Amino acid sequence: MPTLKVEMYEGRTIEQKRAFAEKVTVLVIETLGGTPEGVQVIFDEKKENWATGGKLASDPKV
Repeated sequence: MPTLKVEMYEGRTIEQKRAFAEKVTVLVIETLGGTPEGVQVIFDEKKENWATGGKLASDPKV
């Protein structure tokens, strides 16, 4: 069962995430085999989970 974790900042609509999940699921099945039920797509969109240069992406820019 392939599990794909997509890390991105929030801001995409539910329709965009749905379309992405559907298309990437088809690609996974075509490439690796399996069934749609066996593919999981996880979206991680929380800025507080990202840091660059020691600063959290959710922190205010000064």
